[in-house]
Amino acid sequence: MPLYELVCISRSTITQENMRMLLKRSAETVLDRGGAVRGFVNMGRDQPLPYRMKRHMEYHTRGSFWLMHYYSNPNTSSVLMSQLKLDPRIIRCNVVKVTDKLSEMVSVGERA
Repeated sequence: MPLYELVCISRSTITQENMRMLLKRSAETVLDRGGAVRGFVNMGRDQPLPYRMKRHMEYHTRGSFWLMHYYSNPNTSSVLMSQLKLDPRIIRCNVVKVTDKLSEMVSVGERA
């Protein structure tokens, strides 16, 4: 299974409980479809956005940035993206394919 990275910007006003539920729901989506979650990375809460973004009929200038690394099939990524785009707590999200195989990821780390 390929390794993916989910990059998300959520509302800056989101409570810690709502953020926990959002992360749990994202992980459960991957796990229910046979994938594996590798981990989460908090990139900063209440950070200024590079430009003003409009989402769910509201403008945002600040957001909370986070990442989720996971292994899954490509269909799971499309399901996860469609769920997150409908969630009012999310401003922006994107999925990036990091590697196809674990052996490729190890060889990239050794070269760096």
